Amino acid sequence: MSMQAPAGYFILYEVKMRFFMLDKITRWEVGVSARGIKCVSLSEDFFDDHFPGHPVMPGVLITEAMAQLGGLLLEDTCLRNYGKKIKAVLSIVDNMKFRSMAKPGDSLDIFCEITGGDEFCGRVKARAAVAERVVAQGTLVFAYLDEMDEELEKKRAQLLNFWKEGIEAENERA
Repeated sequence: MSMQAPAGYFILYEVKMRFFMLDKITRWEVGVSARGIKCVSLSEDFFDDHFPGHPVMPGVLITEAMAQLGGLLLEDTCLRNYGKKIKAVLSIVDNMKFRSMAKPGDSLDIFCEITGGDEFCGRVKARAAVAERVVAQGTLVFAYLDEMDEELEKKRAQLLNFWKEGIEAENERA
């Protein structure tokens, strides 16, 4: 007996992002900068192997957290500045330095500032810190893809709204 997946199953499955590295966006200035939070929890799958008895968040996932925030910021900036809906895809990680470790219980404060770009690509300076201790910092360069999947775009919009929930009220109080 053979089982067959429904039509389109693999296409939808492949576009699902495995790791959401943001829990909340706390500052959002299109064209300028963004700040977000990643709460590091011992229940995350990657701690099973990284490292047994001494859990440390992998540097590549800290970089991914910075890339998710920076990419979203560049996407909104491109829409505002050029009227183009794009998908920002990380293409270069430049001069990334890992200064200390992120462990379960830490709250990563992620900051991205746009340092350049146009309608085809963008660049952000990114930093992740715990309290005042810098964990990682470097430059991330993104290429822009013009083709957008409607389902992926809907999910992206839902996540962005969820992550930014309450940010307008906080900005009004400041």
